[in-house]
Amino acid sequence: MADPLPDRLAANPNSPYYDAAALERGVGIRFKGEEKTNVDEYCVSEGWVRLSVGKTLNRKGEPMTVKLQGPVEPYWRDEAEKA
Repeated sequence: MADPLPDRLAANPNSPYYDAAALERGVGIRFKGEEKTNVDEYCVSEGWVRLSVGKTLNRKGEPMTVKLQGPVEPYWRDEAEKA
């Protein structure tokens, strides 16, 4: 049986939802049926993703993001490559 995916995951190490082990293994995201590669954070139960916007940085030097609502489907990349 496959390992469960986190309900919420963030790529920012300062976030309480940061999980280095999950990020190292590789989590892919399908948002509204489309593969997204610029996801900074997601939440399946609340149905949103936070995407980075280009190379723009905020006052703290972190990437600017936009939060979009919709169906989120995370998956393990290593299992998708085997199939």
